[in-house]
Amino acid sequence: MSNPYEGLQDFVGQLPDLVQPLVVAALGMIPYVEGEGSAALGILVGINPVVAAIAGAAGNLLSVVIVVLLSSRVRESVVSRRAAGARDSGTATLVAEADEPVATGEAGVADAKPTRRAKGRRRLGQWLVRFGVPGASILAPLALPTQLTAAFFVASGVSKGWVILWQAVAIVLWTGLVAAAALGLVNLLGWV
Repeated sequence: MSNPYEGLQDFVGQLPDLVQPLVVAALGMIPYVEGEGSAALGILVGINPVVAAIAGAAGNLLSVVIVVLLSSRVRESVVSRRAAGARDSGTATLVAEADEPVATGEAGVADAKPTRRAKGRRRLGQWLVRFGVPGASILAPLALPTQLTAAFFVASGVSKGWVILWQAVAIVLWTGLVAAAALGLVNLLGWV
């Protein structure tokens, strides 16, 4: 079978060796591509599988750490405002969720059909209750990108250190599994 990635492999082969893993790491920072997708793509275009997997996981983990740190600051701010509002007025302050606008139909009534993202968040919430942070982190890539998962956990009150630890475990696990599968596919099809 001919290699459909041959032109891309030639292009990547012309890039300096130092730049190749940086491109894979940058791709790993993109939600829905993540470490596993960027590592698989890196392997398909001829980058050393170990280098591609490490670069993809590192890029994904870096983006997750940034999201966790920013999310924890936002959560701390919201919690402190609620506490200050409760002290000042004697009642809790309501904070509107800024997840996404509500879609409305012809009559201006909210559509009942939940979005894919809302379904993923609901599933993730159920996994968090059922399996805790470790299990939910490992299962989460089946529902949502790790960046959204990390933000969800922090917003739920999970400590940022615990979120980063278990997201790192999940990223390494999923990236390793997908990289191994991509390497097996490349070897099976003879695209090396």
